[in-house]
Amino acid sequence: MTKIISTAINKGGVGKTTLIGNLVGILAEKYNKKILMIDIDGQGNLGISFKLVPESIENTVYDVLVDDFPIKDAIIPINDNVDILPANSDMSFIEFDILPNIHKYKNPFYLLDNALKPIKDEYDYIFIDTPPAMGLIVGNALIASTDIIIPYVPEVFAVNGLIRIHKAIQDFSSKYNTDLNVMGIVGMMVDTRTTLHQDMLQQARKHCYENNIHMFETVIPRSIRFASSNLEGVPAVWSKDKNHLVRTYHDLINELIEKGDINGS
Repeated sequence: MTKIISTAINKGGVGKTTLIGNLVGILAEKYNKKILMIDIDGQGNLGISFKLVPESIENTVYDVLVDDFPIKDAIIPINDNVDILPANSDMSFIEFDILPNIHKYKNPFYLLDNALKPIKDEYDYIFIDTPPAMGLIVGNALIASTDIIIPYVPEVFAVNGLIRIHKAIQDFSSKYNTDLNVMGIVGMMVDTRTTLHQDMLQQARKHCYENNIHMFETVIPRSIRFASSNLEGVPAVWSKDKNHLVRTYHDLINELIEKGDINGS
């Protein structure tokens, strides 16, 4: 069965796109997995991180969801193992286009799930990059997904946000997708030299332990050089520079394999 993995957090700038791009990069290159990436964020950053120009793309995930455009015709190959269903700024207006015409969409939370049915068995993994808001589009991702990873940036009040987003996911999945598995919380953009980040990580780990939520031991460090998910249009893990940041993504994949969430064979 194809694993469909989303990231979700109601805050921008936490490294969701970077996380997906690098996990995909390792799984495709090191483990020879066939992967589809789906960008449902109107910024289109996932496509940008793989050398695409979102506004020049004629048919995107928007057309698939709103106009029932054939998903196969909107998927763009990146290489032999990686495809992408891209997004552009049209996705920023999708709720404005769907909700006033709700009579046309019998199950608006199931648009993505239904669109994936013809093609999902062609892939080992599907990764969905979501916008930083809990609304119709993220709801579509949660229903379509088998698993979710929650990125966590250890800043002031971040633990409260983590608690809120986890509860929202639980409440939503209990009604619409009871099989949704929260793989865990991963610390992103972490500077362990600062007391604030150390304290916030400790608070998050305490909350996760007390509530039986998995939090990965691996944390992804803050990096000026790799501040975005791409280096010359490829994920950092595809670059020649095997620095500490790149190694941490491999460590995270190893944790996912050891936990049984990812098949390393």
